[in-house]
Amino acid sequence: MLKPIFSTPLARALSLAVLGTALLGGCVPRVPVVQVPTFEVQEIRLTSVGFTGLIPSSATLSLKLRVQNPNPFGIRVARAGGSLFLDGQNAGSIELPNVALSANGEATQSADVTLPLNLSNAATFLRAARGEAVSYRVDGTFSVDAGLLGRPTFGPFTLAQGVLRQPRILP
Repeated sequence: MLKPIFSTPLARALSLAVLGTALLGGCVPRVPVVQVPTFEVQEIRLTSVGFTGLIPSSATLSLKLRVQNPNPFGIRVARAGGSLFLDGQNAGSIELPNVALSANGEATQSADVTLPLNLSNAATFLRAARGEAVSYRVDGTFSVDAGLLGRPTFGPFTLAQGVLRQPRILP
C-alpha cells in the first residue's frame, strides 16, 4: 500500500515551512530599488588651449550634460567623475558638480574641465582646436543620495560618448 506524500511528521513539517515562507514572503513589503540616472551630452566644446611659450600646456573643455532621474522619488547625484577619452586615449580626469533631481525629473549640468596636455594627447586636442572631428567618451562612477534608500554607487561604466565637432579656434 502506498503512503501519502505528507504522511511522515518530517515531510509535514517541511511542507508547512515551505508553504509558510511562501505566504509570508508575499506579505513582506518590497524595498524599492534605486534605478540608475542617465547622462546625455548636450554640448561639448574645446574653449581654449593654453600655451607656455610656444608649447601647448593645457586644454579647457566646456561640458553641458542633461541628467535624468528615472525614479519616482527625488535623488541627488554626487561625486560624479571619471576619465575623459579622446580618440580612445585617456586625456585626463574630470569631476562633475553635484545635482539634485526631482522625482522623474531632469537637470542640465555644466562643467569646465581643464586638462594638462602631454605628448600622448596634445595632437588630439590640437586637431579638435582646428575644427576636426574627435571622438570622446566619459567613463566613470557616481553616487546617488536617495534618502532612506541609502547612497548606492554606480559604475564604473560609460557615462557619455559621442563626437566633438566645433568651429576651429586655432589656425
